[in-house]
Amino acid sequence: MSEHMAESTTGQKKSRRQLLEEFVAKKPDDAFSRYGLALECMNCGDSAAADEHFRALLVHNADYIPTYLMYGQLLARESRIEEARRVLSSGIEAATKAGNQHACSEMEALLNNLS
Repeated sequence: MSEHMAESTTGQKKSRRQLLEEFVAKKPDDAFSRYGLALECMNCGDSAAADEHFRALLVHNADYIPTYLMYGQLLARESRIEEARRVLSSGIEAATKAGNQHACSEMEALLNNLS
């Protein structure tokens, strides 16, 4: 079975994205599921859907620190540099408040590398 496919209880094969979409539909405020879905969309090249899910995370789960780095990376990759700077700056602030120095350092490095 492909790494992007899983078998449901009915024997049907579902993509990882479909499974994550089901999780998010059941619990829309669950940060872990929505973050996983955002990453899956990003990895599959669906930047618009990834953007939507990262934005939802920032609204409903602003304390979920990994969002800021990955969303900043997506924005930078799409040459949305000013947006990436804003997201990363907010992420650095959130990571500092949470005492997450590692995440703070990663976001600072990305922010410093933006052209």
